[in-house]
Amino acid sequence: MDVTETLAFDNADRKDIYDYVESHGIVREDEVRRALNFEPAALGAHLTVLRREGYIRKVGDKVQVAYDEDDAQVFEADDGEGFTIRTAQQVDLDALVDAIQEVAEEGTYIEAETVGEMIDHEEVVLRHNEVQSRMVFVATVDDELAGWCHLDLPETGKLRHTAVLTVGTRSEFRGKGIGSRLLERGVDWADDHGFEKLYNSVPATNEAAIAFLEDHGWETEAVREDHYKIGDDYADEVMMAVGIR
Repeated sequence: MDVTETLAFDNADRKDIYDYVESHGIVREDEVRRALNFEPAALGAHLTVLRREGYIRKVGDKVQVAYDEDDAQVFEADDGEGFTIRTAQQVDLDALVDAIQEVAEEGTYIEAETVGEMIDHEEVVLRHNEVQSRMVFVATVDDELAGWCHLDLPETGKLRHTAVLTVGTRSEFRGKGIGSRLLERGVDWADDHGFEKLYNSVPATNEAAIAFLEDHGWETEAVREDHYKIGDDYADEVMMAVGIR
């Protein structure tokens, strides 16, 4: 199932099951049964239908939302070391949160801090429900998570052609071209799924991020003066955007 797919349930119990699984990332079947007060046979029948319709995937004695996984792409970094970019999975949760928080602690990427706090609080990587949806890609070097690209996908009809993108790499992996590949992956995915415009906001003090986005065709669309307070100092918010259609 794609995170942009329209959700349609013809049974209230199956919708409740999907919502519970979606909000937990991955969960044991017996936990779903107890939480929603189902008889084992009834839950089994509903899960069978949800799996057949492509909403749910079984993983051992657990179930999770059956998100589509794009093919992993392997690249060679500027220093010759290989890295992989792929769809994030629930097992990446801790490493993903650590990477985002590491970048956020530098104090120059407020949007990333917000994303990190949200994912950490929800303890779910990908989301797709009637209120919110998000797509996440990660870059890995060997088995270490080096960076991410996050797309916040509005469910409001008048905004569904837009998305908010955040991208970042841990400090030790910068200067290798990983961030550029992550950004390209996010933009390409958004283009393939019919989005028309992407947004990203950074403090004016983050000159490196602004230059990075400008190098990839992004433009400053607006500036909000003194929008951020970093320590005792105020900083403007630079709202950047790129049209992709």
